[in-house]
Amino acid sequence: MPDTILIVDDEQHIIDLAKMYLEVEGFKTASATDGRQALRQILSDKPQLVVLDLMLPGLDGWEVCRRVRAESDVPIIMLTARSDDIDRIVGLELGADDYLTKPFNPRELVARVKAILRRTDRKPAAPSDLVLTLDNLSIYPERRIVTVGGKPVSLRVKEFDLLLTLAENKGVVFTREKLLDVVWGYDFAGETRTVDVHIAHLRHKLSGMRPTIETVWGVGYRLDVE
Repeated sequence: MPDTILIVDDEQHIIDLAKMYLEVEGFKTASATDGRQALRQILSDKPQLVVLDLMLPGLDGWEVCRRVRAESDVPIIMLTARSDDIDRIVGLELGADDYLTKPFNPRELVARVKAILRRTDRKPAAPSDLVLTLDNLSIYPERRIVTVGGKPVSLRVKEFDLLLTLAENKGVVFTREKLLDVVWGYDFAGETRTVDVHIAHLRHKLSGMRPTIETVWGVGYRLDVE
């Protein structure tokens, strides 16, 4: 069955444009034009990914994202009509996985959808017991499970991929640009603040983890194994 992408926007021409490009690539699409309708569809129909506009009637995109994150880890790409960092940062902090600024290139939207779903869908037919252990941190790459001190920690798609990248290259310093390339899988137009927000999420969720995620000032991040 093809993956279903829910497009949430109050501008019909945006919905039509996104649907056309996504359906050409083999995706199934659904749509909603206000926040409350979107919330109902996300929680009942369980799409594989949501493209969510911020400026919606009834219930704005920020509130939709906040409520969805209380119930679901479905990947969310936010659409914002403003180029201000604050919109994007707030969206990421509420749990969005990615964002695009309007007007956007529909081919870039398709590329971002594919990049996120490649990671989401990376599940083996028979999960193995392969584990990467560093002090009290354990990562099961194929099952996408993380534990700290034996206790499971729930991470979203990009958070898991970011942690795994650092853990597989322990001690190596990654620039923000390199992490964008490796984890997000495409040119993210220099939006390195995205990496900082996801690192902050990881540090909060993995409190008490050893080794720690260390900031190398002026450069980037590494997993401190000393």
